[in-house]
Amino acid sequence: MKISIIVPCFNSEKTILSNLSSISSQDYKNYEVIIVDNVSNDQTINLVKKFNFKNLKIISEKDNGIYDAFNKGISASTGEVISHLNSDDFYCHSFVLRKVIESFSENIDAVYGNLIYVKENNIKKKTRYWKSSDFEKGSFFKGWSPPHPGFFFKKYLFEKYGKYNLDLGIPADIVFMYNLLERKKIKSKYININLVIMREGGRSNQSLKQIILQNKTLLRSFGIINNPLKIIIFLFFKFLNRSKQIIIGKFI
Repeated sequence: MKISIIVPCFNSEKTILSNLSSISSQDYKNYEVIIVDNVSNDQTINLVKKFNFKNLKIISEKDNGIYDAFNKGISASTGEVISHLNSDDFYCHSFVLRKVIESFSENIDAVYGNLIYVKENNIKKKTRYWKSSDFEKGSFFKGWSPPHPGFFFKKYLFEKYGKYNLDLGIPADIVFMYNLLERKKIKSKYININLVIMREGGRSNQSLKQIILQNKTLLRSFGIINNPLKIIIFLFFKFLNRSKQIIIGKFI
């Protein structure tokens, strides 16, 4: 089973090496790397080319944000399974792709695991630990979702159920997974393995206003924006989940 690894980037010369090194070190080799570059003007693309990946595609053109880049990358992919790996993220271990593929079967459409957050300029400093769990119906209404960088899914889902919605902004990844798991009822499998390390920064550095707007987008997408009780439940459990991640992250 072939994996298409989508790497959106823009002026990513400071982080792209750790990203690509984590890919090249995988002991499962049936993959392609698709770089979707928003016309970087630094050394990003030159660094990419030095890796000499056997299957490499570079799309270099202006895009409308990270989810536009994901959509472009998936459309250009030839693998059965899709992995999103932002240019400042990297796989935790050399066996990540192998373990993921071993977990797929004919009736499993998505496999996901855990995510570790680290300081932007100090990857040895862990700040959050996103330990996921098996999906249960209604989980998204309690502030739950799989960590998107650790969410691997079969490409046909993208072709059958649609692309990332660019109009939603940052929450588009959660809504995408919600549509697949909660609404379309695809078959998923959680594996209790740390799959991806994510640097904090960028999307993580949000103002209170941005956080409020993003949560309103989620509540509206989940169809509970006019239900005060469900809003309270969502916000309570989301705060609880995030607090646990931060506390555990300081001790792992």
